[in-house]
Amino acid sequence: MGAVTPKKQPTAPVWLAPEEVASRIPGMTLDKLEDLRKRRQGPPYYKPTLRTVVYLEAEVDSWVAASRVTTGGA
Repeated sequence: MGAVTPKKQPTAPVWLAPEEVASRIPGMTLDKLEDLRKRRQGPPYYKPTLRTVVYLEAEVDSWVAASRVTTGGA
């Protein structure tokens, strides 16, 4: 009989404020992040209220990873 593997508990989503997103991405500023939102080109975001903007950490990480540029070297 095989070993029983315990079920993994789902992890709670990690929400980030725009200031946290800007500090995680080198070269990103709040102004650039706002401009990306206006042009709908940045990471996905949520607006739970009219004045609140939040991002999911995993979606920010995926957005950055999707911008990878492959060069001839590696």
